Amino acid sequence: MKWKEFLRDYFVFTRKERIGLLAVILIIVSIWIFPKVSRPNRPKTVSPDTSWITAAKKLMIRAGDRDSGRKADADNENELAFDRSATGYSHETGQRFNFDPNVLSPEGWKKLGVREKTIATIQNYLNKGGHFYKAEDMKKVYGLRADEYAKLQPYIRISERHLAELPAEREPDRKKETPGNKPKYSVVDINAADTSAFIALPGIGSKLALRIVSFREKLGGFYSIDQIAETYGLPDSSFQKIKAFLRLENGLIKKFNINTASKDEMKSHPYIKWNLANAIVEYRNQHGNFSSLQDLKKITLITNEVFDKIKFYLEL
Repeated sequence: MKWKEFLRDYFVFTRKERIGLLAVILIIVSIWIFPKVSRPNRPKTVSPDTSWITAAKKLMIRAGDRDSGRKADADNENELAFDRSATGYSHETGQRFNFDPNVLSPEGWKKLGVREKTIATIQNYLNKGGHFYKAEDMKKVYGLRADEYAKLQPYIRISERHLAELPAEREPDRKKETPGNKPKYSVVDINAADTSAFIALPGIGSKLALRIVSFREKLGGFYSIDQIAETYGLPDSSFQKIKAFLRLENGLIKKFNINTASKDEMKSHPYIKWNLANAIVEYRNQHGNFSSLQDLKKITLITNEVFDKIKFYLEL
């Protein structure tokens, strides 16, 4: 009896309830069908107008290298599809003619197809007294890409008459070094020299000289000439040039007492830093003072290679 009452209470509807339920079903079906019936036809895809690209390609062919016989291909279409004026980009529409980079006007560079930023770099270099002594010097121009230089190189004509009028000190690279005119450099004591002494060496500017001196101060002095090569930013080629002029005459080095120095005192050293300083002090706290420098090898972090580098800066 209970089941019949349950079914009658929940699954038997009155006339009004059946009408309401039917209305809800009709609304749901209408919502589902109406968008499909009323959806407008999709507009046909309009192909982009590429006639301007074709016209631009013809202009590029006429103004380009006519003797090369090359024609613009699909890559040119991709290139034309972007506005590169904001970055100073110049299409390869420049003329080709012989020129001297030392006297060519900005208008002349523009005719060659060189970008405005690169032209400004060249003019700034010339205005400060710089000169191009050979065609290869153009490779050093900041912003001039290798492919751009390759196209200009056959047309570069350096005027010997113009170079002959320059003061001798302005053309250091023109004359090849011979035993008779090879420049002489003073010998430098690496533990006593200041920045000006290092700047006087070949290939060392003010920044590198300052880095060498700063590195020496952080170390507490050099114990070997080869340590100069560890200076940040110093190319090995530059080190090999100056190595013959370096001397280690002043062997005074600032040292740490490993039985009394704190972690903070040792961690500032380029060869020790925090990890080794912490290991040395912790080992000392656990086992007592070191009786010899060789005891440092008992610390796992200190290998033979590390020990050979730091032993010159430690003492008991």
